[in-house]
Amino acid sequence: MVKKWFSILILTILVFSLAACGSQKDEKANEGKKETKTNEVFKIGAIPDQNAADLDKGMTAVAKYLSEKTGLKVEFVPSVDYAALVTGFQRGEIHMAWFGGLTSVQARNLVPDAESIVQRPRDAEFHSVFITQTSENFTKLEDIKGKSFTFGSESSTSGHLMPRYFLTEAGINPDQDLDGKPNYSGSHDATYKLVESGAFKAGALNEAVWESAVKEGKVDTNKVKVFYTTPSYFDYNWTINSNVEDVFGKGTKNKVKDALLSITGEQKDIADLFQTDSFVETKNDNYKKIEKVAKELKIIK
Repeated sequence: MVKKWFSILILTILVFSLAACGSQKDEKANEGKKETKTNEVFKIGAIPDQNAADLDKGMTAVAKYLSEKTGLKVEFVPSVDYAALVTGFQRGEIHMAWFGGLTSVQARNLVPDAESIVQRPRDAEFHSVFITQTSENFTKLEDIKGKSFTFGSESSTSGHLMPRYFLTEAGINPDQDLDGKPNYSGSHDATYKLVESGAFKAGALNEAVWESAVKEGKVDTNKVKVFYTTPSYFDYNWTINSNVEDVFGKGTKNKVKDALLSITGEQKDIADLFQTDSFVETKNDNYKKIEKVAKELKIIK
């Protein structure tokens, strides 16, 4: 009888020991999963619409600021062109991006649950500027007819989409009414340099980049001038991917959003790049006009 109870006791101890070992293994496995999740890098990107060195400096500052504010490991990943950034976002490799209005629409069409969450105050009433050489007597868009002309990137809202739209509204078909086909410079700073050099009689670009170039003496205003500023439209914004809550945990979107909204002029490298000392909330619906224009011009389907 004693032997029987002793055997039962030993068996019970073994069962509990095995269970405890299993539990410890599960805890270690879970700890490993949590650690892996924490070690994920939150990757941000930006459309390469201006000088690469300036963009890298400002966006690296954004990554550092977000890391400090959120506890996430944030890294800026440069893109070779606009399309590459949209593709990276579609694949889930870029978790948040500084897009123009058009690229944000393109990205959200590919990732339906993505959200445009933050913009600069000026992005609610953004403008493009049309520039020409100071020797040209241009006063209105119609004066571009028969002249050589350069847009920025084909995927740029302020360097192509909206300038093309306003040219069309003025009765000019950019593909038929200019001196040859329009050029695509690839970036806003390249646009003003091409006009400054005399390679093209006129061009269109982002108003903020133009103002920054004038302020910093990067463009010779003895050679180049603005002759037309467009009506306002919604443009640049931070768009966050739909996968961030799964990858980084619930509440990540709001945590990142709050961090962006807390940026002030004290973060000088950020303020210099974005030409602002604050950011405000935005939403997907604000870019419906951009989508409508892009569809009308058959730039997106």
